[in-house]
Amino acid sequence: MANMKSILLGFIIGGSVSAAATLLSTPASGKELRSQAKSRGEDLLDTFNNLKEEGMQLKEQITQTSKEGATLIKDLSEDVKTSIESWKNTIEPHQKNIQNYLTQIEESLRELEEKTQKQNNTTQQSES
Repeated sequence: MANMKSILLGFIIGGSVSAAATLLSTPASGKELRSQAKSRGEDLLDTFNNLKEEGMQLKEQITQTSKEGATLIKDLSEDVKTSIESWKNTIEPHQKNIQNYLTQIEESLRELEEKTQKQNNTTQQSES
């Protein structure tokens, strides 16, 4: 219990000494100090309100930008789909022509191969 009284007495004396030292070492009077504290508080409040307002504006800009981005991506994907369909429609007739040409070339090669084989057979028979 005596120990508790000593600690409490130490806090009271220490607090009194530090309060007196603070009052004696302040460069301004109480009124000036309160005025400065009030002014700084108002400045901090203004700064906080400005930051809050700028944060809200930033949030609105981000929301608007994301909406525009989503619309842009949707439009772009539709344009790409349209371009692919157009390309397919442009290529399709040519693809058929190419397939026809390839079929004709294959037939010509078969005929040539058959003629060559017949000539080889005829040449072999005449030599025998």
